[in-house]
Parts: sequence; C-alpha cells; structure tokens
Amino acid sequence: MNERSFFYELGRLVYQIDGAYEEYGRRAHVSSPNLLWILYALNDGARHSQKQICEDWAIPRSTANTLIKDLEGKGYVTLSQIKGERRELLISLTESGKKYADGVLSDLYMREKEVYADLASPGSTLEVLRELAVNIKKIVTE
Repeated sequence: MNERSFFYELGRLVYQIDGAYEEYGRRAHVSSPNLLWILYALNDGARHSQKQICEDWAIPRSTANTLIKDLEGKGYVTLSQIKGERRELLISLTESGKKYADGVLSDLYMREKEVYADLASPGSTLEVLRELAVNIKKIVTE
C-alpha cells in the first residue's frame, strides 16, 4: 500500500462511519448531523463553550450558533457567561435537554457499546487516529 491508497481508504472509511451516524440521526428524527454531534458533546455532563464544540467536532461556528440558539429556544440548553470572556458562552443541557438528548442518544450508546465490545484494541485504535488527526491538520496549516 502506498500513501495515496492509504489516504483513499482512510477517507472512504471515515465517510462510511460518518454516514452511519448521519443515518442514525435521521432515524432518530434529528434535524441535522451537526445537531447530533452537539447533543453528543453536551450529553457528557460537562459544560462546553461553543468554540470548544466547533473545534472538537469540526462544526462551522455559524451552524453551531444556529443549532444552539434553536436548542436554547426550546429550553434544552442554557447559556452562561465565561468569567473574563466577553464573547464566549458556556452551554449546558437543562433537565428537559438532558431528557431530549438521552432520548435521542440512548439507543446509539447501546449500539456503540456492542461495537466497542468487538474491537480488538480500542486504545491503540484511538492512538493511531489521534496521531493521524494531528498530522492531517498539516495539510491545511502549511
């Protein structure tokens, strides 16, 4: 295998995985794949800034802002000022937002648990993917 065939196969597999999550979101009646990832990020119990979510999940800032404002309008999230920051807000799920996210994600978590159980070495897989992610960013930064 050479570098071209490696990256071709990597891209194909990444998009197959992404497509599976997108299809799950459609079946769960989530309006967009980005909304699924925002719910996924927020459902870990921690508060996150919009900037952090955009960076971690590669979601365009304007898209995230629209989706988060919609979640806020529905009473699913609260936004609070970060001390010392003028423009950045912390986002956290409300109780009704937690119920909504759990309703959307609980089946996904169960399915992920089954997939995880079949992996030979999940830690090693993540290490390789992290290394790839760091190095792939050089494509756009150099």
